[in-house]
Amino acid sequence: MDFGQMKSVIEGLLFVAGDEGLDAKQLAEVLEQDVAFVTELVLDLQADMKREGRGLQIAQLAGTFQLTTVPEHAPYFERLAFSPSRSSLSQAALETLAIVAYRQPITRVEIEEIRGVKADRALQTLVAKDLIQEVDRADAPGRPILYGTTKPFLDYFGLAGLSDLPETALFENDDNLEEETRLLFEKLEGKQMTFDEMSEDDQL
Repeated sequence: MDFGQMKSVIEGLLFVAGDEGLDAKQLAEVLEQDVAFVTELVLDLQADMKREGRGLQIAQLAGTFQLTTVPEHAPYFERLAFSPSRSSLSQAALETLAIVAYRQPITRVEIEEIRGVKADRALQTLVAKDLIQEVDRADAPGRPILYGTTKPFLDYFGLAGLSDLPETALFENDDNLEEETRLLFEKLEGKQMTFDEMSEDDQL
């Protein structure tokens, strides 16, 4: 495999790794190459992406390499995420949001253990819509991101705080996760409607 192919593989690996990223040692193990050589490849790929004006970049955060969007495109992402309505969220995103709301702070791996499937894309969607955010880093190998809900999450559902979340049996039986999630968001939407009606009354 030549240099170009290895850089292509690295780009794919970083994409799959998502916001957890990969360090040079992990990349070297997968590519079966020396750590110093792989680090040089990553930095070369980083320079290639910047020179070509790509929409993605390689950032080095907490000792890992991560594939991220470029900061100058942020206004366009904000437009995309302007309205965090339920109708624009998939079932996977809703389940992930519910898990974060009740189990925060929580890592991606812990979310995937509850759901039984990958959660990278759902987490990216929720972060883009400003419904969840990075609140800390876990004291574990790789320092994985800990996620929590945001103030816009509370505002959207008309909640004064997390203590206002409705009681749920969401984690008592993972087999019923989809149904429990649906019922939870029906309750939350009911709270939102009540909150909106109260706000209208205050204006009268």
